[in-house]
Amino acid sequence: MVHRHFSTISLLLATLPLMIASAGCTRAFAGPIPAPAPAVAQTSVEIGPHASAGTVAASGEVVPAQEAQLSFPVSGRVQTVTVAEGDAVQSGDVLVALETGLLETDVAQAQAALKATQAHRALLEAGPRPGDVAVAQAQVQAAEARLAQATAQRNQLTARATEAEMAAARAQLAATQAEEKSARIAYDQLRDRKVEDWEEEVALLRLRAAEQGRVAAEAQIAMAEQGAKVQVRAAQAAVQAAAAQRDLAQAQLDLLQAGASPEEIAAAQAQVAQAEAAVQAARATLDQATLRAPFPGTVATMEVAPGETVLPGQVVLELADLARMQVETTDLSEQDVDQVQGGQQATVFVEPLGIEIAGRVIDIARQAETVGGDVVYRVVIGLDEQPPRLRWGMSVEVEIATE
Repeated sequence: MVHRHFSTISLLLATLPLMIASAGCTRAFAGPIPAPAPAVAQTSVEIGPHASAGTVAASGEVVPAQEAQLSFPVSGRVQTVTVAEGDAVQSGDVLVALETGLLETDVAQAQAALKATQAHRALLEAGPRPGDVAVAQAQVQAAEARLAQATAQRNQLTARATEAEMAAARAQLAATQAEEKSARIAYDQLRDRKVEDWEEEVALLRLRAAEQGRVAAEAQIAMAEQGAKVQVRAAQAAVQAAAAQRDLAQAQLDLLQAGASPEEIAAAQAQVAQAEAAVQAARATLDQATLRAPFPGTVATMEVAPGETVLPGQVVLELADLARMQVETTDLSEQDVDQVQGGQQATVFVEPLGIEIAGRVIDIARQAETVGGDVVYRVVIGLDEQPPRLRWGMSVEVEIATE
């Protein structure tokens, strides 16, 4: 233990020569003055850590039990600062907030993309609507009727095409040209959008069928002018075109009735999961633009102001729990640390206050530090009480009972 009676001893040592001189003066009346007595040497008293038997000693300082330097994981411009140095805050309180306009837009875009993928998955899982199937069936019936008509015309051909037949051929050409134009427009529109492969294939089949129909109609007119033999060939081409249109309509109906495949549904589900993750990531980034207190404490320092730009990892403020103080040693030597164990009782002398506080060892550093060329270990002492005048940074002397 530190000898704290230094002032009393020093006073006695300082007054001792005066007492001797007074005694010498008294004796002067009785006889000759004796030879001066040998000077009494003053004993210096060591101030600092002093370990008695069964203890180790070290210097230290008072620190908060919990302290953190807070920063943002994202960059941005500071919009609001809601606290100042010395303010007490609770866990979860908003401390500093960045501007979030762009981050909120990212969240909205991610949510819109999620809704689109969810709608697409729902359509695949629901299967074709009854109205869509009915329309496809009607298209098949119409295609079959056109095929039957083309077959009948081919069978009724004569050796020479009549004017009525020529007029019918021209009408058929106009109809096929209109059908080709409609099919090409529909196909070009699909190519400008992201669609399923089967949808593009259906549109392409329709266009090819329309092209064949137009070619067949043109050939039919030419054949009508060249004679029955040519007319027969044109009629046969018309039959083939009608058959192609019938096959296209039947393929569309089959696709609708079959519904989405398991692979298509699985792909749609994966797209939904990916969109959900994007929404969560955007929301997390938005949340990171607001700095909240991780624990109750007091704002020790504030490093930013509204309008300033901060970078990821830049210290914005320091938060400390000043209601719970503890002690950390600063010079416990490597020769003594082996004797220290968690739970050992300790006595802390707070030099500025002149008081002693009981405590115990709650943590021992796993890694050494070098202070002035000496290897030391930091030991944390929990205090049994918290004197109201105890402040962060006060110097202390610690004595740990090792036996």
